[in-house]
Amino acid sequence: MLINLYKSKTRFMLNAVMMAIPLVVAIICVTLGRYPVTIRDIFDVLLSLVNRGQVDPKIYSIIITLRLPRIILAAGLGAGLACAGAAFQGLFGNPLATPDTLGVTSGASVGAVIALMLDQSLIGVQLFSLLSGLTAVLITVLVSRVRGKNSIVMLILSGVIISALFGAILSILKYLVDPSNKLPTIIYWLMGSLAGITYKNLLLGMPLILIGTGIIVALRWRLNILTLSEDEAKSTGINVQHTRAIIILASTMVTASCVSMCGQVGWVGLLVPHMARMLCGSDNRRLVPLCLSLGAVFMLLIDTVSRTMTASEIPISILTAIIGAPIFISLLRNTGGNWS
Repeated sequence: MLINLYKSKTRFMLNAVMMAIPLVVAIICVTLGRYPVTIRDIFDVLLSLVNRGQVDPKIYSIIITLRLPRIILAAGLGAGLACAGAAFQGLFGNPLATPDTLGVTSGASVGAVIALMLDQSLIGVQLFSLLSGLTAVLITVLVSRVRGKNSIVMLILSGVIISALFGAILSILKYLVDPSNKLPTIIYWLMGSLAGITYKNLLLGMPLILIGTGIIVALRWRLNILTLSEDEAKSTGINVQHTRAIIILASTMVTASCVSMCGQVGWVGLLVPHMARMLCGSDNRRLVPLCLSLGAVFMLLIDTVSRTMTASEIPISILTAIIGAPIFISLLRNTGGNWS
């Protein structure tokens, strides 16, 4: 009894810490920028929203209009992509199975670019991105099936092939668009940026990220079952095919929504789950919540560096690759490739 009580308190404290760390990092990130503000300014502005007090209009605009939407999106983006990466890795039993390597990101990008070429709204961009991302991952899974079974090696190879295929389609689309009007916009958008995000964009885009992430979190215990063999998983009483389809749809929904709002953002779904796995092991009941926390912190830091390092904003995909690749190499060398 006492042992169970101690474990419950320990689990509660760990969960509280995981929730508090992104919040603390977010507050610090709000204070950083070309026009620095203090933590006292943040609390004064937030209190003014409640009691309608008077604050400096410039400080109010910087915090509420410019930085807060980016902070919210960065946290949601990082948490969602990390959670989707952990879901794909658990689902397919491979540490390289991520939205990037399975073709979801490139497929979603193709759909989003087509929507941009057709001058669609954000909802239209999300819909095109989601359908194209689902098409890519379904093709990957179908191509990888050998004699009715999924081979892990074939899955990764198929993902690389489908990513290259959709990358070629993306190149064709860029070749066909107006080079003086839409091409620069599409190229910059594909490099990833959180600039110009508004609360309206958040209201349209964040629900899909929250819904998809919530589904993965709710089904995280089933990811442990899906790592078993087909017969063992079925013996537990769950519908294996149905569960896999739901998790794939949820992960693709998260990735497509992220792509539709801020372009391609790589490495998050690959790097963060590995970092979390080194801290808590491979049990998805603990791994997925930790990925949410680490992913949010990672993207908050990346976006802050993006908007503060130079006079002009650095695209996020460049920073995630420059920072993520050395960290991943270090993790690989320290673990020897053993992620269990």
